[in-house]
Amino acid sequence: MPATKRPNILLLMLDQLAPHSMADYGHKLVQTPHISALADGGTVFDNFYCNSALCGPSRVSFMTGQANHKLGAYDNAAEFKASIPTFAHYLRRAGYRTCLAGKMHFVGPDQLHGFEERVTTDMYPGDFGWTPTWEDPSKVHWWFHNMLSVTEAGPYERTLEIDYDEEVAQRAARWLWDAGRGTDDRPFMMCVSLMHPHDPYMAPKHLWDRYKDADIDMPVVPNIPVEKRDPFGARMWAMYDRDEYEVTADHVRTARHGYYSMITYADELIGQVMAPLKKQGLADNTIVIVCADHGDMLGERGLWFKMVFNERSVRVPLIVKLPGESKSRRVAQNASLIDILPTLLDMATDGKPPELAAPIEGASLMPLIRGEGAKGWTDTVYGEYLAEGTTEPVFMIKRGLLKLIVAKADPVQLYDTADDPNELTNLTADPAHAKALAAMTAEAAKRWDSDAIRADVVASQKARILVQDALVTGRIAPWDWEPRTDAAKVYNRNYGGELYDTDRRARVPQRPEPAKRTRRNWNRDVK
Repeated sequence: MPATKRPNILLLMLDQLAPHSMADYGHKLVQTPHISALADGGTVFDNFYCNSALCGPSRVSFMTGQANHKLGAYDNAAEFKASIPTFAHYLRRAGYRTCLAGKMHFVGPDQLHGFEERVTTDMYPGDFGWTPTWEDPSKVHWWFHNMLSVTEAGPYERTLEIDYDEEVAQRAARWLWDAGRGTDDRPFMMCVSLMHPHDPYMAPKHLWDRYKDADIDMPVVPNIPVEKRDPFGARMWAMYDRDEYEVTADHVRTARHGYYSMITYADELIGQVMAPLKKQGLADNTIVIVCADHGDMLGERGLWFKMVFNERSVRVPLIVKLPGESKSRRVAQNASLIDILPTLLDMATDGKPPELAAPIEGASLMPLIRGEGAKGWTDTVYGEYLAEGTTEPVFMIKRGLLKLIVAKADPVQLYDTADDPNELTNLTADPAHAKALAAMTAEAAKRWDSDAIRADVVASQKARILVQDALVTGRIAPWDWEPRTDAAKVYNRNYGGELYDTDRRARVPQRPEPAKRTRRNWNRDVK
């Protein structure tokens, strides 16, 4: 990438997408032609993780390169403070035009966090209404997950999520058309964040019909008796499967059918978003990144959605396509969303990132993407869960093939994710892993002060609940983002420039006006 022409960056984020259900990670059924085209000649990360298996906290660590507990980003109602630098701030300051389309689950008055433009509202609220209550663990909040998403799965022509993602794709594509035919010469960084394939498991019928019920694979580990579940998984299962609905094998198959159809739907929308790049020649200088905020258990172990540290919940896809690259590459090393910020800065500055205004924990993935080797790479991912479904912090360390999960008063868990991908055999009593276990548990104890973090979480919850109650009493002033469009500058008007200039500038391709006749020849054909 020549330093004289910095690349554009298009980051495509999907919601609740587990790589286990993707063609480029080995699934034989799910169809994702647009994503697969990026993987062909791109770099696929086989062991890429989120840092918190919940939408809001995951996206905060993704944008900041920092650990959640250090930022107070505990749950889906935790404020994302405006003073925290994000990759959008850094890129904008470095001369990039930054734009966000879609869901990012920002909580608080700042709904931009460095993005210069935001072309859609968010799918989810930006207030404190979804604050958990750790000191009242028996309280069932209306916004908790439940099994309706599974029992109501099926083909639907319209859903709120379909409405939203169609708007996101349309507005993102329009923005990219305008970027190509406009007068702003800055490189752009656009983040397009879709809701799909997040539950409910509902998809348009034309995509539902791409798959047959008989072909849908069922969970490898369909269920685990309650008494044999690990405590963290048992608490999470109890939170959303409250015995309100009977869940049958047909429900499970139909929900998985819906999930696969929704992945194909998201891929279809990605194709719409990328069309302006290809048709305007922008793809030749645009880096495209595909990732997700967390996965989906999809019935494995009897668990659904996310919020646990099992592989289907915490492992996510990462596919990076550099312009001009044709060699496909796979990366085996552990990495995570916390590495995205330094990677984007590396991409945008030709390997000469600016001085950081706040410490980060991530590292640039560019040496791995370029195939320069993993020398010096820590091969370690840290995870935190500080939200609903538990009353104590839960932590994860993934190093090499081993994964450690620890929480106060819970038995320690240690798994080999290669030999035991379904995480059924706890290795803590295995003498062969005693040394690794001792080192990783000591590291966890040093890294996280569980009691102090819990105290901070509870204090934050109490304060946010009070503030939320106050802010919805009397006149309400929402924080939710409202996109602004100046219609006076979009189509033909009688001010601000030549009418024909406005019309011509909107055309793709843009062609020069034909030469006019000289004045003396205007009437030469008139008889």
